[in-house]
Amino acid sequence: MSFYKTCVQLPKDGWKLQMDMGRYEEKSTLMAMANGVFTLEMKDAATGKVLEFWEKKNVLTLDAGIIAARLFKNGLSQTSGLTMLALGTGATGNILSPDAPQATQRRLNQEIIRKAFSAVQFRNASGSAVAYPTNVLDFTTTYGESEGVGPLSEMSLMSTFSTNPLVKNEIPTQYQLQNYDPSFDVTGYDLLANYLTFPVISKPSTAILTITWRLTF
Repeated sequence: MSFYKTCVQLPKDGWKLQMDMGRYEEKSTLMAMANGVFTLEMKDAATGKVLEFWEKKNVLTLDAGIIAARLFKNGLSQTSGLTMLALGTGATGNILSPDAPQATQRRLNQEIIRKAFSAVQFRNASGSAVAYPTNVLDFTTTYGESEGVGPLSEMSLMSTFSTNPLVKNEIPTQYQLQNYDPSFDVTGYDLLANYLTFPVISKPSTAILTITWRLTF
């Protein structure tokens, strides 16, 4: 009798283990757990008065998974990760309440400027800056008085093919949004890691704009 109990108990334990592993694997998907927020601050260059300040969540794009996979694999020609922050004026919909950003976005609708980060900083769980790698990264970019002037309504962190901010290698529009094609070869193109639309902000030539994106994996 004891032998019989042992025989039926072992398969039960084995089945339970397989189910637990399946649940764990599903919950730990890297891009499913990843999230991003950004802080925007615009100040008058002469007086330092804060003209605009807010914090919002953003949408991680489907191409963010391509960027992550590319960095995991050694030997590719482009493994630089995120390189620039791009600003644009082309959010669709009402200027005061634009359409929600989509994960299939692969380029800004009307980009006016892109710029390399002024700082990239690891953060710990409490938000403090640390000198060792963590799963939280801040990307900060500052635009001077003459940079990014206009009615801003969209932005994105980018992995650019060129290190020159004046050179664009945008994915053709026919491969994004409703026609998003995951089989399209993105080699040699700029990739968006995330995308945000927001109510229009008019940046004058007398203001300094600082944007910090925080990505948590």
